[in-house]
Amino acid sequence: MSSKDQGESFEDIIAELDREQARVKVRMEMRRFGKPTTILEGLKMNEKDLQELGTMMKKNLATGGTVKDGLIILQGDHRERVAEILKQKGFAESSIEVL
Repeated sequence: MSSKDQGESFEDIIAELDREQARVKVRMEMRRFGKPTTILEGLKMNEKDLQELGTMMKKNLATGGTVKDGLIILQGDHRERVAEILKQKGFAESSIEVL
């Protein structure tokens, strides 16, 4: 096993630990013109992984959104479905707080 392979597996282990310990808040805000918006905060991921998760969620939920300042912002009220997707992605149910 090369040192590069060891480094990647170490990063994978660290990412998995972060996932288990993260306190993810899923909340809804009313934005401009009274439109509901789902906001995910508290995800301890690097920017690239956050972008990938945001893109995957937008695709699965068939909605628009963005990733900005460590937040995933989705158009519409998708709190329950987002919580289910996070559980499928390996986040502990106890670490997901739906507000």
